[in-house]
Amino acid sequence: MTPSSAPAPASPGAPQSSGPLRRLTARGRDEAHRVSSPLELFFDLCFVVAIAQAGVQLVHAVSQGHAGDGILNYAMQFFAIWWAWMNFTWFASAYDNDDVLYRVVTLVQIAGVLVLAAGVSRAFRHHDYLVVWLGYLIMRLAMAAQWLRAARSAPAPERTMAVRYACGVLMCQVGWLGLLLLPVPARPWVFLVMAVAEMCVPLFAEKDCETSWHPHHIAERYGLFTIIVLGETIASATAAVKGGFDEHDTLGELLPIAAGGLLIVFSAWWIYFVVPIHGRLRANGQAFLWGYGHYLIFASAAAIGAGLEVALEQAVGRAHISTLSASAAVTLPTALYLLTAWALHSRHFKVGIAQQLVLPVTALLVICCTFLGDRAVLAAGLVCAAAVATGVTLTARMARRRRTASATAPAG
Repeated sequence: MTPSSAPAPASPGAPQSSGPLRRLTARGRDEAHRVSSPLELFFDLCFVVAIAQAGVQLVHAVSQGHAGDGILNYAMQFFAIWWAWMNFTWFASAYDNDDVLYRVVTLVQIAGVLVLAAGVSRAFRHHDYLVVWLGYLIMRLAMAAQWLRAARSAPAPERTMAVRYACGVLMCQVGWLGLLLLPVPARPWVFLVMAVAEMCVPLFAEKDCETSWHPHHIAERYGLFTIIVLGETIASATAAVKGGFDEHDTLGELLPIAAGGLLIVFSAWWIYFVVPIHGRLRANGQAFLWGYGHYLIFASAAAIGAGLEVALEQAVGRAHISTLSASAAVTLPTALYLLTAWALHSRHFKVGIAQQLVLPVTALLVICCTFLGDRAVLAAGLVCAAAVATGVTLTARMARRRRTASATAPAG
């Protein structure tokens, strides 16, 4: 659907209040002042509950020396959470009319993610996905209902697209039954196949007609969710510091990890928001790659918090792993975050080889910090802070050169 064919609200950019049922028609991609609604923010906060549960289980697995199994389970659980969030986010960017039925169905989706969160621990420890699957079923039925409602009011090409979405969502939900019915060793393969199938649904549904998602709104939604995930990381690390100090009174061992972790999170925020990305989200090809790539940004940002908890537990003797393993639990997701943020955001705005190399080199140095013993996290935090300072300096230097060149250029 082209921006001109998408009906805009009566007052462009103004929030639409809940009221009697209205047609669920596409919003305009060129609306001014398109911002996240309170319902969307509430939706995000409830999803972080599930992310927190996955993080708790990852901490337990890594601290007990089962990092491989823990990371695999974390990747699977996080995909389910992230994909359900992403489906709603892009749908809401195109079809949010905020009437009573829309709100109720969205609240049903929130209930589904809370059910999913309740089943995360059993999925991690016993590979029992029944509760997770039921929570996902609630969310996906609600999502399919939203698409079918949009199809009722849409013209022919857009109606076909909406029906394809609804059918794809429901068919994939049936496919996820493999996690319940097949033997445990086969379930990671079920996950891989179904994850690919899920990500192919938008590509198939929109091959003839695109949804009218709003670039600025989408960028804001992803940015807000990044903030919430980073906030959860700080909350988890703070709770771990408090627990370690209350039990062992070893503030000297905890402070370097806490300080380094804080520098990492602050730097992660700075790096993500230093450039405005919405200007590059103009077509589905760019937007899908950018949106799918955020799986790594969100998952690594949340994993940094889990890694900080592991490092803190190891420092006070509660984790049965080496200092090297505990340090890697922080440095590896930090490096992944830096590389992904560079690939999706920063590289599009960097000028010259020096600016382009800042984040990749920083990621490499952060990995090297893994081998610095009990000061690894602090060193990684200092490296990240230095990367931010370097980026700011190089950007300011480039701006000064441009001003000088403009001032000395001959008139006319």
